[in-house]
Amino acid sequence: MLDPSSSEEETDEVVEVERKEVTAPKTAGARVSPKRATESPSGLQPSVRGSSARPSSPSPSVASDKEKDDLEKMQKEEEERKKRLQLYVFVMRCIAYPFNAKQPTDMARRQQKINKQQLQTVKERFQAFLSGDTQIVADEAFINAVQSYYDIFLKSDRVSRMVQSGGCSASDSREVFKKHIEKRVRSLPEIDGLSKETVLSSWMAKFDTIYRGEEDPRKHQQRMTASAASELILSKDQLYEMFQNILGIKKFEHQLLYNACQLDNPDEQAAQIRRELDGRLQMADHIARGGKFPMFVSKEMEGMFIEELRSSVNLLMANLESMPVAKGGDFKLQKLKRGHNASIIDMGQEDENTLSKSDVVLSFTLEVVIVEVQGLKSLAPNRIVYCTMEVEGGQKLQTDQAEASKPTWGTQGDFTTTHPLPSVKVKLFTESTGVLALEDKELGRVVLHPTPNSPKQSELHKMTVAKGCPDSDLKIKLAIRMDKPQNMKHCGYLWTIGKNVWKRWKKRFFVLVQVSQYTFAMCSYREKKAEPVELLQLDGYTVDYTDPQPGLDGGRTFFNAVKEGDTVVFASDDEQDRILWVQAMYRATGQSHKPVPPTQVQKLNSRGGTSNQLDAPISQFYADRAQKHGMDEFISANPCSFDHASLFEMVQRLTLDHRLNDSYSCLGWFSPGQVFVMDEYCARNGVRGCHRHLCYLGDLLARAENGAMIDPTLLHYSFAFCASHVHGNRPDGIGTVTVEEKERFEDIKERLRVLLESQITHFRYCFPFGRPEGALKATLSLLERVLMKDIVTPVPQDDVKWVIRKRLEQAALVNYQRLSEYAKVEGEKTPKNNKDPENVGRLVTPAKKLEDNIRLAELVIEVLQQNEEHHAEAFAWWSDLMVEHAETFLSLYAVDMDGALEVQPPDSWDSFPLFQLLNDFLRVDYNLCNGKFHKHLQDLYAPLVVRYVDLMESSIAQSIHRGFERESWEPVNNGSGTSEDLFWKLDALQTFIRDLHWPEEEFGKHLESRLKLMSSDMIESCVKRTRIAFEAKLQKSSRTTDFRIPQSICTMFNVMVDAKAQSAKLCAMELGQERQYHSQIDNLIEETVKEMITLLVAKFVVILESVLAKLSRYDEGTLFSSFLSFTKPGMDIADGYVTFVRHSQDMLRDKVNEEVYIERLFDQWYTSTMNLLGTWLTDRMDLQLHLYQLKILIRIVKKKYRDFRLQGVLDSTLNSKMYDTVRNRLTLEEATASVREGGMQGISMKDSDEDDDD
Repeated sequence: MLDPSSSEEETDEVVEVERKEVTAPKTAGARVSPKRATESPSGLQPSVRGSSARPSSPSPSVASDKEKDDLEKMQKEEEERKKRLQLYVFVMRCIAYPFNAKQPTDMARRQQKINKQQLQTVKERFQAFLSGDTQIVADEAFINAVQSYYDIFLKSDRVSRMVQSGGCSASDSREVFKKHIEKRVRSLPEIDGLSKETVLSSWMAKFDTIYRGEEDPRKHQQRMTASAASELILSKDQLYEMFQNILGIKKFEHQLLYNACQLDNPDEQAAQIRRELDGRLQMADHIARGGKFPMFVSKEMEGMFIEELRSSVNLLMANLESMPVAKGGDFKLQKLKRGHNASIIDMGQEDENTLSKSDVVLSFTLEVVIVEVQGLKSLAPNRIVYCTMEVEGGQKLQTDQAEASKPTWGTQGDFTTTHPLPSVKVKLFTESTGVLALEDKELGRVVLHPTPNSPKQSELHKMTVAKGCPDSDLKIKLAIRMDKPQNMKHCGYLWTIGKNVWKRWKKRFFVLVQVSQYTFAMCSYREKKAEPVELLQLDGYTVDYTDPQPGLDGGRTFFNAVKEGDTVVFASDDEQDRILWVQAMYRATGQSHKPVPPTQVQKLNSRGGTSNQLDAPISQFYADRAQKHGMDEFISANPCSFDHASLFEMVQRLTLDHRLNDSYSCLGWFSPGQVFVMDEYCARNGVRGCHRHLCYLGDLLARAENGAMIDPTLLHYSFAFCASHVHGNRPDGIGTVTVEEKERFEDIKERLRVLLESQITHFRYCFPFGRPEGALKATLSLLERVLMKDIVTPVPQDDVKWVIRKRLEQAALVNYQRLSEYAKVEGEKTPKNNKDPENVGRLVTPAKKLEDNIRLAELVIEVLQQNEEHHAEAFAWWSDLMVEHAETFLSLYAVDMDGALEVQPPDSWDSFPLFQLLNDFLRVDYNLCNGKFHKHLQDLYAPLVVRYVDLMESSIAQSIHRGFERESWEPVNNGSGTSEDLFWKLDALQTFIRDLHWPEEEFGKHLESRLKLMSSDMIESCVKRTRIAFEAKLQKSSRTTDFRIPQSICTMFNVMVDAKAQSAKLCAMELGQERQYHSQIDNLIEETVKEMITLLVAKFVVILESVLAKLSRYDEGTLFSSFLSFTKPGMDIADGYVTFVRHSQDMLRDKVNEEVYIERLFDQWYTSTMNLLGTWLTDRMDLQLHLYQLKILIRIVKKKYRDFRLQGVLDSTLNSKMYDTVRNRLTLEEATASVREGGMQGISMKDSDEDDDD
């Protein structure tokens, strides 16, 4: 028992050969499954399989039905297997000898696609980075970008769908991240010495590190390089292996078919092509005669169809003719030459193609290697010998010299000759020792007549000994290698006789010469002749085996070449040579009939008749072995008898399945190797281009409809080809259009339109994040092409716009429904611990409804932003439709938003964040700002804003009233508690309204104007209430030097300072006359501050008046002065006043926040009190001051001047006229007192202008 897979080790005995010859045809038809590993080589008959499947005993009809179903299933499987094997034979021949197509090198390189497992791995790597489990150092900005990318892209269900569809590659992930971070990087602040491009490249490098994980980058690069190379160009073996996988062919089946088809023999493949093309021409003639045409859209196309068939075959002949006549070699596709069509078309005209003898002159290369000479005994050992060699008619070469004791050389001589039967002469010489000898002595010679079939190894040849040489048994060992030229297909000696040539039965040397791909000649040669004696051009001849011819002596095995009116009989001396000659001539004639050797040709008796030998060539051995395994029917099948349209549809479908399941994100594009095989198959077997693309479109649409990612550019290419063909534009030169093609095209067109409209409706999910790049734009372009009624008239733009508008309206509904479902799912994922158990089973609260609506609004904004970022470019021609789509999408959200706002309690302000969220997005969008939804949002919130401002105004007014009634005037920040609360509320209200960024300019100005006016009124009220409180506070205070400025007085001043600062911010309008709000309140504050300073200075004047009133008791001439003169009063009055002044100055300087107000107060204080002193002294101009009065006044004036100068009062104010008057008066009184009283006890006005340390 033998396993078919071990067919390489089989040994075909003679008995086995006999059985195989008889049973192989039956086996081929009877095989049901290729899985038999224990069958005999002769095959298994159907009855055997049937008996093994038959039940052992009679059973009910159910069992028989099951058996019948199983049998039908097996028969279908067997038919499918046979069909695939036959198809594989055709594909193999296309790969083995391509002459129409080549592997394209300009196709876009496809990226490795990501599968579910790889996506999960990438997610885990990014999660590890975000959790800090990696060693990658990154700043906060990059971490935030990665977090956003992880949440938005990697976790998106749309990316999972893209991975499932086979359209997601690592490049897509990288490009999305790059686009995601570009805006972030651009918004970062500028850093000296660090450009934004550097940051961007650094971030991308970190992204690649995270994405790659722990993989070695060198291995990753090597893997990418290897995969890219296999994606570009494939060898023959790689193509064979690929289509074995595609068609489900086993390795041993491939090997059987490969050997039996002689795929490594280019001559056999070229001959097969010639036979196929001849068959196609005959088929065209048969169709023309029989009238069995396909159904065309027009009757006139039938004649054109025949011309197209013939023209396509002529083109293939021209392509084949342009192929070099060679032995084969490396897999190399030659550039086709298209310039010989006319000569090929006229190939049937014998006059123009008759060969002359000069056309078949060959060129041979000979290598002659002389090894050694044996039997040289007569010469002395030290005598010098050498050999010469020459080819008849060529140059003579000489070996090196050697001693007679060791005549070995190993010298090679290279010659070229045009003689198929050259004469090679080799002579042995020895050097002459005689003085008068002119030439060296010849010892012997040998003349050989090699052929290309001669043995290549070195052999001993007996030499013809020269006269006078005693060595009669000279032998020379040499090797002659005669290479076959490329255009010589076979050679050897044959007996032959014919009617027109070789008219006498004689043994001649023949060479089968290939002049071109379509011209072969059998030439007979004589020795030492370059041109043939006679030649036979094989055009139109048929070669076959024949029985021995009676009356012809010579030759054992016969074959003949027959042509109408001529028969040439050939005979060879052995069977193997005959089979080789018949095979070579079979390839040359291009005949459809394949010669089959007689049954018993392999069993030939040797001379002794005691042993068997395998006399057939290896090609016959492979053919027999293929026949034994049931492969002969596939090899010998006539390609012209098959429906290649359906076969190609099958192989293209299976290839597409294989392509979509490989590791590349191909989007439906074939690899270069697959394109090459498809092109070659179509050209070689006459598959119409329109049929090819219609099948391709059908297969692509079927995959796309099932969720696979297909490149719309690819669909566009095939659709444009089919549309051009159906409308008679001849994209491939074919002008005939069948009814089937037209009907199928219309069906494909409708399916394609439905698919494209569906993809546009689901553009967010079919092209997530704008990937594949440019696919959505190509889809819109293809839709516009599909809507065209023909290939010339463009579809009206309004019609296209109407279709896209309807699709985008539907897209808005689809997107919002899915978004709502996603938001609902996200809401259900919130932890149940946060829910109050008491609320379980109750209705959703308004607050929860509002919270959910805000979350939904965030998702809505995210969707619109992604549409703008990833899809807006594709809709650039239809930007207005994208705006309509966004408005429709927002209008759907508006229903939920309105429902959430309706259930909110009155006077609830929790919904304002929703307005801010939506408005902040809408107002910066040029297309959506003040659009339909935006206006609806404003109309919804305008009453709420007005109501909120009204309530806040009332609340602030009440807080002012209550606050000032209970005000303690304790300092709080920059003012009092009431003022701080007021200013904070006004600022918060204005900030809140400003942060709303109300989009409508008029209403926004109205709100601003109202708030400024309100702030002005509130601050005015605050200022007036503070003024009243200030005056009341002063009235209640002491009028003597015991008065100390309280903290509350300073706080009131600070309230004024703060009110002025706040009014500049809260009451100022930027435009026009509304600035008066600020100017009015500013004037009010200034006037109020002046009044407060005046009141405080008046208080200081009153205190000074009380001091002067005490001094008035010492006036000269009064009753009290005489009594008080006997007392000795101290300086307590002066010290008390000075202490009061200093305390008041320090208090004001320390507690009041406005320096300008303090300086103004001090100036008025100093001036008013100095005027009071001057007035008091002027009233006593005629009186002599009492010594006590003089001392007190000098102390007060002196200290006052010094203290106010230290407080920064200007000299111009200090040294006023009144001060000069007072100083002069006091100086005069001091002089008078010094004379009268004898001294002032150290008190003097002299140092009043200097610093005093007392």
